[in-house]
Amino acid sequence: MRVLLISANQTEINMRTMPLGLACVAQAATREGHTMRVLDLVQVEDTQVAIATAIEELEPEVIGISIRNIDDQNKRNTRFLFDEDNQVISLVRQLSKAPIVLGGAGYSLYPDAILAASKADIGIEGEGEAAFNMVLERLENNKTLDGLSGVHVKGRGLMAERLLIMEPDNFALPDPDFLIAAPGDTSDLWIPVQTRRGCPMRCSYCSTGTIEGTITRKRSLKNVVEWITKLESRGVKQFYFVDNTFNLPPSYATDLCRELARASLKLKWRCILYPYQLDESFVEAMAGAGCFEAAVGFESGNEKVLKAMNKRFRLEDVVQTCSLLKRYGIRQMGFLLLGGPGETRESVEESLSFADFLDLESMRIIVGIRIYPGTALAEQARREGVIATDDDLFTPRFYVTPGLEDEIREAVERYAVKRPQWIV
Repeated sequence: MRVLLISANQTEINMRTMPLGLACVAQAATREGHTMRVLDLVQVEDTQVAIATAIEELEPEVIGISIRNIDDQNKRNTRFLFDEDNQVISLVRQLSKAPIVLGGAGYSLYPDAILAASKADIGIEGEGEAAFNMVLERLENNKTLDGLSGVHVKGRGLMAERLLIMEPDNFALPDPDFLIAAPGDTSDLWIPVQTRRGCPMRCSYCSTGTIEGTITRKRSLKNVVEWITKLESRGVKQFYFVDNTFNLPPSYATDLCRELARASLKLKWRCILYPYQLDESFVEAMAGAGCFEAAVGFESGNEKVLKAMNKRFRLEDVVQTCSLLKRYGIRQMGFLLLGGPGETRESVEESLSFADFLDLESMRIIVGIRIYPGTALAEQARREGVIATDDDLFTPRFYVTPGLEDEIREAVERYAVKRPQWIV
């Protein structure tokens, strides 16, 4: 079949994102003989013209649209990004009668709400490589979608519970052409790499478990390094590992760094670290493989608040992590999430003082924690009456300790005014 895949995201938050998941789906469908075209709206100047041109040229029989972010997670001035995505869906419906299939991380959090609010026909919850191919096969042969795992049909709901892809290597990483929109200089691009799916850490507020599951499933190191090498041969020099916990499990992470170093690639990359069980040999391997920056999500400088978030590390682990990274010249960006369960005036001051003590190259401070479905925070918010029992959380809701928000913001601003590297 002729298939057009559109990444609806048009927003750059912190840095430009590229549609890795959509590219993986395109690669899987190509293997089954379908004709695929990927359109990343972040990489085009005129959204309407780009969509109209792609539909006119390809005459797609199916159109897939990826929904990445529902909102910007900013409590003070929330931007509901799905409104922009829904405009894309509506435009596609005006221009084509082809079935519209939705997917992506944002869609997977709110499958029924998004399908009902849009003019799309079908949705895929969770990983899309296998499910999308099954949808295409049924549509091509004019069969119903009954019994398909993770597939939602407008007006009918979920056809069958979704299944995890237990062996990611069964689906190849995407051809560079599915990620890089046009030929030219690629040296400034940051290409996402995901080596593992799923996260078992179960942080109280995190949506990763809902989107990807809680079972860690790893790609082979050989396939990951070969893919990065292929992109490097295309002139790509910068990568960011989107694994939520790059350092876990430790043996896999260390071996990955060593394999990258053996490949003798001149790379520059960043990753996300869970500040727990880091040792010097691993950090040395990171530096030797080209890591220049790590995001350290320690979230709080108070042990009780960390426990309420279901964090497994302690403050001494954070100090050790940051000290090791600094020793090997790896830049650090820290994160604080203020206002969650157990937060007090004293714990806020402790967190800000702790962040200042760490003296990182940059700090991102968020006041108010976005409440996502399927999380422990959502259940606690319901028990406390912060959200209604039947709230599906599609409309952004935030948890902030009652009566504390203004004081938190005042404290943050007091610190930030003298610390230009802090982002609030």
